[in-house]
Amino acid sequence: MNHCKKLLLGILLTLNLIVAAQAQDRQADYRLGAGDAIKISVFQNPDLTVETRVADSGIITYPLIGAVQLGGNTIPEAEKAIADKLREGGFVQKPQINILLIQVRGNQVSVLGLVSRPGRYPIETGNTRLSDMLATAGGAVPGGSDVVILSGIREGKPFRREIDVPALFGPERGNEDVLVAGGDVIYVHRAPVFYIYGEVQRPGPYRIERDMTVLQALVQGGGLTVRGTERSMRIHRRGADGKVGEIAPEKSDLVRADDVIQVQESLF
Repeated sequence: MNHCKKLLLGILLTLNLIVAAQAQDRQADYRLGAGDAIKISVFQNPDLTVETRVADSGIITYPLIGAVQLGGNTIPEAEKAIADKLREGGFVQKPQINILLIQVRGNQVSVLGLVSRPGRYPIETGNTRLSDMLATAGGAVPGGSDVVILSGIREGKPFRREIDVPALFGPERGNEDVLVAGGDVIYVHRAPVFYIYGEVQRPGPYRIERDMTVLQALVQGGGLTVRGTERSMRIHRRGADGKVGEIAPEKSDLVRADDVIQVQESLF
């Protein structure tokens, strides 16, 4: 029994070490951002231990050396920046710096709209992609669109891109699954719908599936009633000028967002 307990404790210790190592790796990749709270310590120099927060400018103030630009740096890069200034100033000959990330406030991404868990989420590694943030938010709910909108700032300029989510998992994933940055907003709009009424079994609004045809829309509505006819079917569609027009569609025509399909009664 004692041998089993020792073995179990050994396994738990190993697992804890693995988890700790993984967390340390993630922290090493993380880039500090405005609002992040950090603890800085110098080996054998306890008087230089400081807890501080990264300012909006990316700067912290540290004893002896003053302002240090840390925003945008990884933890190892930030440690080196402080060590270099302490050494160059002659304050510590061989400084060994350790930075602990206490609280993440900067480098967060907002995931909004029709997702399972909308909210703000931290970027934990330097190579976090759109698909990672969607997964963190639980993915889109059934009424969510296949196309998401990513907006933010890139190189000091406003950035906006519409991204086809199914394409993220296709052969060209690398082009669509873009890296996210602090301050980005991911928005999942409602899926486009069409409306069908008249002589169909189940009138009402329905989600437009990819490349859906008029015939498939009829099937979605349960098909025709005994009085319905395809010959007198009409689509009420809003044009570019905002006016609603009426067209007589072919069954192979594609359905557009907000189309209203009317199935009329047969005269014979």
